Amino acid sequence: MDARDTELKKELNVTLQARRELGEEYESALVDSFLEKVDQRIDGAVERRLRRQFAERQMVAARGSRSPKATDSWGERFGFGIVSLVLAIPLSAIGGALGHLPGLFAAWAGIVGVNAFQAVRTNPGLFGGLRRRSAEDGDWKD
Repeated sequence: MDARDTELKKELNVTLQARRELGEEYESALVDSFLEKVDQRIDGAVERRLRRQFAERQMVAARGSRSPKATDSWGERFGFGIVSLVLAIPLSAIGGALGHLPGLFAAWAGIVGVNAFQAVRTNPGLFGGLRRRSAEDGDWKD
C-alpha cells in the first residue's frame, strides 16, 4: 500500500469518526470535504503524470529520434573496431587451419556480420537506403 493511500485511509477514518460524533446533519459537509481531498489528490497525480510525460517528450525531441540506450560514442565504436580486429587474427588462423579457405571465409563472414550488427544497432538508419540532398530545401530526402 502506498503512503498516499494510507494517508487517504486515515482521512476517511477521521471523516467517519467526525460523522459519528457530529451526527447526520453534518454528513453531507463531511462527505463533500473528503471528496474534495480525493479530488485534490487525483488532480495532483494527473498533473505529475502530465508533467512527466511532457518532460519525456521534450527529452526525446532534444535527443532527436535516438534511443537513450544507443551507444554510439566515438570511443565505443573505436574500441569495438579494435577488439574486432584483434580477435580476427586468431579466428582467421583457426578457421584457415581447420577449414582452409572456406573456414577462413566463414570466420571473416562472422566478423563482418558482428560489425555490421553493431553498426546498425548504433545507427539504425545506416542501411535504410541511399539518400540524396534536395536542392530546394537543403534537407536530406529518401
